[in-house]
Amino acid sequence: MAPRRNRLLAERAEVEEKAPRAVKAGARARTRAARSVTVNLAESPLGWLFSRGLVDKRQLEAGERIRADWERAQLPPSVTMKWDAPPNGKVARGAPRGLDPSLAQIAAKRRFEAAVEEVGGGLSDILWRIVCAGEGMREAETALGWPARAGRLVLTLALDRLADHYRIR
Repeated sequence: MAPRRNRLLAERAEVEEKAPRAVKAGARARTRAARSVTVNLAESPLGWLFSRGLVDKRQLEAGERIRADWERAQLPPSVTMKWDAPPNGKVARGAPRGLDPSLAQIAAKRRFEAAVEEVGGGLSDILWRIVCAGEGMREAETALGWPARAGRLVLTLALDRLADHYRIR
C-alpha cells in the first residue's frame, strides 16, 4: 500500500508544479486554511432542526413516529419461503409472536394515512417532504412555491397536530 501512496503523492506534486501561478508581480499568494466539517449523514432534517432548538422534543417524537410508520409501510411484502416456520403449522417454542411482515406493512400504512389525514392537506405536504422524504427546508419551500422561512412555521403547526393525534404530551 505504501508504494501506491508514494506514487499518488508524486503525481500530486507533478500537477502542482505544472499548475499556472495566479500570483502577480509583488503580490503574495493568499492561501486559505483547510476547514474540517463533521457531517452526520444519518441525521434527518427534523433531527437537525431539533438540535438547533427550532422544534421541541414533543414535535421531534411525533415526527420520528410518523417517519417510522412511513418507512415500515414502504417495505416490500415477503415473497420468499419462511425458513424459520415450523413444519405442519405447529408453533415452535420461542417463536416470535406478532404480525406477519405483510400485515405489519399494511398496519403501518394505515397508521401513516390516518396521521396524515389528521394533520390536514395544507400541512401534510411540508410534513411529508421534510420528515419522511428527508428534504431540507429550503428545498421543500422551493418545491412548494413558498417564500423563504415559511416552511418552519407550517412544519411546527403540522408537528403539533401530529403530536396531538399521537397523544404525545
